[in-house]
Amino acid sequence: MKKNTFRKILVFLKPYGWLLALIVLLALVNVAATLFVPYLAGLGIDCMIGAGEVNFARLYRYFAVIGGCIAVTCLSQWLLSVLSNRVAYHALADIRTAAFRKIQILPLKYLDGRAYGETASVVISDAEQFSEGLLLGFNQFFTGGATILGVLAILFALRWEVALVVLLVTPLSLLTAKFISSRTYFMFKKQSEVRAEQTAFIDEMIGNLKVVKAFCHEDENGEVFREINERYRKCSLKAVFFSSTTNPTTRFINAVVYAVVALVGALLVLGTAGTGAAFTVGNLTSVLNYSTQYTKPFNEISEVVTEFQNAVACAARLFALIGEEPEVSDEGKEELGKAKGDVALEKITFSYTPEQKLIEDLSVHAPAGKRVAIVGPTGCGKTTLINLLMRFYDVDGGSVKVDGKDVRAVTRRSLRENYGMVLQETWLKEASVRENLCMGNPDASYEEMVEAAKAAHAHNFITRLPQDYETVVGEEGNLSQGQKQLLCIARVMLCRPPMLILDEATSNIDTRTELKVQDAFRKLMQGRTCFIVAHRLSTIQNADAILVMKAGKIVEQGTHEELLARRGFYYELYNAQFAE
Repeated sequence: MKKNTFRKILVFLKPYGWLLALIVLLALVNVAATLFVPYLAGLGIDCMIGAGEVNFARLYRYFAVIGGCIAVTCLSQWLLSVLSNRVAYHALADIRTAAFRKIQILPLKYLDGRAYGETASVVISDAEQFSEGLLLGFNQFFTGGATILGVLAILFALRWEVALVVLLVTPLSLLTAKFISSRTYFMFKKQSEVRAEQTAFIDEMIGNLKVVKAFCHEDENGEVFREINERYRKCSLKAVFFSSTTNPTTRFINAVVYAVVALVGALLVLGTAGTGAAFTVGNLTSVLNYSTQYTKPFNEISEVVTEFQNAVACAARLFALIGEEPEVSDEGKEELGKAKGDVALEKITFSYTPEQKLIEDLSVHAPAGKRVAIVGPTGCGKTTLINLLMRFYDVDGGSVKVDGKDVRAVTRRSLRENYGMVLQETWLKEASVRENLCMGNPDASYEEMVEAAKAAHAHNFITRLPQDYETVVGEEGNLSQGQKQLLCIARVMLCRPPMLILDEATSNIDTRTELKVQDAFRKLMQGRTCFIVAHRLSTIQNADAILVMKAGKIVEQGTHEELLARRGFYYELYNAQFAE
C-alpha cells in the first residue's frame, strides 16, 4: 500500500526533478560545511598545548575557515528551505488540481454515495497534511541521510575503533524508528478517516441548521457529534502516544552513544599518548561532536517519521480519489451537434442498486418541440428519468436516443449542451449576477442578458441590488430562495437550448410570478422539447403529453383533459390536490 503511494508521489514530483537534484546538492553542501566545523575545532584545540604554548596564527586561520563554513551552512540552509517549499507547494497544487478535475468527471453515483464534507476534507485537509509531511521529508531526510554517511566516513578516517562503536549502536536507532513508524501509520490513517467523517457531519449540520433548529434536533446532533469526536479523540491519542515516545527513546540512545564514545575516546587518548599516531584531545573533542551529530539525524528522522506517516496516509486517501474510475471511461466519440429535440426512451431498465429495481421496460417518445410533463408520487422515478436523459447515469438495459442517436454513442458534453436544466435546488457561484447569468453563454451581450432577466421577471429585483448586474451573489447573501430560482431560470433562458428540463423549477416562486414565468417559458421555448417534472399539477395542464409514473412504470399518459376523463390514477392525484 505504502510502496504504491510512494510511486504515485514520485509521479507528481517528476516535473520538479531538477529542483530535487538541486535540493540534494544543497543538502550535501550544507552537510559538508557543517561536518567540517568539528574537525577544525579539534585542530584548533590541539593548537593550545599549555600556558604560553598557543599557536595563535594557526588558530586564527581555523577560526576564519570555521566562519566561512558557518556562512555556507546558513546560505545553503536558506536556499534548501526556499526550494523545498517551492517543490512541496507546487506538488500540492498539482495534486489538488488533479483531485478537483477528477471530482468534475466522476460519475454522480460516486458523489451521491459519499458525504460532500468527506470529499472536501480529502481535497483540503488531507492535502495540507501531505504537503507538511513532504516539507519535513525534504528538510530532514536528505540532510539527515547525508549527515549519517558523512560522519561515519570521517570517524573511520580519524579512528576506526570509535567508528565501529558508533556503527554497532546504529541498529538500535533503526529498530526504534521502525517500531514507531510501523504503528503510527495505521493510527494516523484511521485518524484521517474519522476527521473526514467529522468534517462531513459538521458540513451537513451547518448547511441544514434551520431544519435542525426547526425540529429541535440540537441535542440529538450533539450526541452524534460527541460520539464522532470521542472516536477522533481516541484515534488521536493512540497516534500521539506512539509518536511521543520518539523523543525520549532517541535521546536515551544518543546518551548511550555519547557515553560509549567518550569512554573509548578517553582510553585511546591515554593509550596513544607519546606515540607517533597519538589520538589527541582535539581528536576526542571532534569525535564527541561527531557522535552527537551522528545521532541527531536519527532523533530528527524519528520525530519526523510520525508526521511523514500521517502525510503518507493522507496521500493514500488523495490518490484513492484521483484513481477513481472517471465518467469519461465509457465516453461516446460522436458529437451530437445542434439537436432537433426528438427524444426516445426505448424499453429502458435502471436501478441504483442491483437488489432494488426501480425502472423496468419503460418506453417514452417525446417529439421535437413538444412539452412532456412527468408526474407521480414521491419515489416513482421522475427525477431518475431526468438523470437518464442527461446521462448522469447510464441505463442498465434499453436505450435513450436523441434524434435517433443513442446517447452513449455521443459525448456527454455535446449531449448536455443541448439541454437547459432548472432544478428545485438553486445554485449560484460566488460571483456577480452577470457572471452567474452568462455561465452557459459567456458570449451573450448585455442586451440579451437583460432580455432574459426580464423574461424571467428577475430584472426588477436585480436593478434594486447595490451594483445591479455587477452585485456579487452566491449561496449565502441577501437573496431570497425565490430570487435565486429566478436567476437560475434566466440563466437557462439565456442559453436557449433545443431541449429544456424543469425539475420542480418553480417550487420556490409565488403563484403570481409562477404564472408569468410559465408564460415566458412558453414563448421562449416555442418549438423546443420540454420535460417538466412537477408535483403541483396546476403547472402542467397545458403540456402536450403527461406521463403518469408509479413504481418506475408509466401507468397512464395523455393530455390533462384525457387523463381526467379516464378517472384513473392521475384523476386521483388531481383530486387529492384540489379537494377541500
